[in-house]
Parts: sequence; structure tokens; C-alpha cells
Amino acid sequence: MPPILELRDIRTHFPVRGGLFRRRAAGVVKAVDGVTLTLARGEVLGLVGESGCGKSTLARTIMQLVPATGGGVILEGRNLARSTAAETAAARRDLQMVFQDPYASLNPRKTVFATLAEPLAVHRLCPPAGIPARVAGLMTLVGLAPRFMQKYPHEFSGGQRQRIAIARALALNPKIIIADEPVSALDVSIQAQILNLLAGLVRRMSLSLLFIAHDLSVVKHISDRVAVMYLGKIVELGPAAAVIERPAHPYTRALVSAIPVPDPVAERARRRIVLPGDPPSPVNPPPGCAFHPRCPHADARCRAAPPRLQPASPGREAACIRLGEI
Repeated sequence: MPPILELRDIRTHFPVRGGLFRRRAAGVVKAVDGVTLTLARGEVLGLVGESGCGKSTLARTIMQLVPATGGGVILEGRNLARSTAAETAAARRDLQMVFQDPYASLNPRKTVFATLAEPLAVHRLCPPAGIPARVAGLMTLVGLAPRFMQKYPHEFSGGQRQRIAIARALALNPKIIIADEPVSALDVSIQAQILNLLAGLVRRMSLSLLFIAHDLSVVKHISDRVAVMYLGKIVELGPAAAVIERPAHPYTRALVSAIPVPDPVAERARRRIVLPGDPPSPVNPPPGCAFHPRCPHADARCRAAPPRLQPASPGREAACIRLGEI
């Protein structure tokens, strides 16, 4: 079957302006720079990378909250990057997002009932008389008691607020959920509950999920495939188990080496890969492979030309010129 969502060479650039009186163009931040991905029906695709690599910008570009500089976002044959405002609003019934901070994403002046009833009323999915029952059903679906629907966000814990945000995303019966680091602001025990909730909803409602995180152990728990992002580009893509257990790209290997192991003996025996320096600036990325200033295996070829994704093993790709040599 064709993918439900396809990203074709997505680029999201932001102009940088300088000067005290005459604001002139001083450069371009290439937050997302040529990302091509597909999301199958019922699939969970994990997107990982360091902070600042462009994960959240890519999510907002898919949602059309940030306009793309180039490329296409194809949702069931519709290019959202070229859609009108009315077409984009209609597409949001199929495409919903859960943000990282559940308190910032909820209106503190609205009760839970008002928050969950608003999308139902705006998209006219439910007659006014049936909205209370629908809101109660959504709260039950995410593990909250319907008797709390008249409370405000500040009266809930962080995990409960994230459940409310998930319920709001499910209100329109979407086909795709984009979860932008939905558990990074929560305690470890609450993280497990939210992850299990999302995994159960994907199976029960046949959802497709783009799960964004920087914790590979979390991504491995929930994802079918994993895409690794570095400085606005995808550097490795493949099945979750293969990418995490046998990483092909040097950057992925460094990320995997940072995953803590609950066995003290095994943890002491592991070799941690510490990358030197900081990620390059997206305003002035290095020539060739963007990772070569920090890569322990870089040579002259890595500085000459940017690598493209190429097969690393069946079903897996990596963007490394020295693939197979290291």
C-alpha cells in the first residue's frame, strides 16, 4: 500500500537578519535541509537526534505551523505545502500533534471539557447534545475519570496533562499523530505509562505515529523504524532493532553508546564514544559531510562532498562515504 505520509526533500530555512538600522540578510539557518521520509499506515516511526538537529522544526513543517522553504508534504496524495488555508484546516482532521510541554500546550483559562469540546465544535463532528458524552469517552480512553472534566490544567499533574493533550489530539479521529518528545518533561515512571498508552492507542485505533525523541532507549521500546537526524539531514534509517543494536553511521554509534545499561558490570565494560566539540552551526555548516568535524573516522573524502543515503543492509540506509570500511 502507498504510504499515508510522504516527505519529499523537505527544506525549512530561516533568514538571519543583521544590522542596527537597516535589517539586511546576513545568512540562512538551514534547520531542515533535504529530508525525505515515508510513514506507512499503522507504523510507528521514531525520529531521534541531538537537541537543535531540526526534529521539532520538521514536525511543525509537517503540521504546516512553519512554512516549508521547499519540498512537499504528501498526505494521502495531497501536497499540504501547496494547499490553501481551507484545505490545510480540513487536513488537520487527519493529522494531529502532541507537544513536548503539556502545560504550555493547554489553555490555562479553559477547563478540560472546553479544551476537548472545541475541536468537536469547530469541525462539526458531533451535535451539541452529544459533546459531553464524547468528551467523557475521550477522557476514559486516555485513562482519566470523566468527573474531572470541569477542572483546569493547573489542577492536574504533568502526566495527567499530557493525557489531556493526547485526548485532544484524538478528538478528531485522526489517522496520524505526531508526538514531539511527549515524555521528556515527565518522571521516569510516568514516561512508561504514557509510552504504553500511545502504543495501545496505535494498535487499538490503527494510528500512524511519528514519535520524536532524543532517548534511543525510549524510541526502541515503541518504534517499528528509526530515523536518525543530524544538522537537518537524515543520516541513518531502518528497523528499530537493527539501527540500535547494529548502528552503521558513526553518529548513531555515539548515540547508542550513551544509552545507560542497568547492569553495573556490563556498564563498566562498555566503551563510551564521546564526540569532540559541539554540533556545527546550521547557519554555516561545514563542507562535505556535516558530521566530519566530530567524526573519528573522517578522511579527505568526507570533506569533499556531502554523502547520500545508501543501503547499509537489507531495509536499512546510512549516509556515510566510508560505509562498510569502518
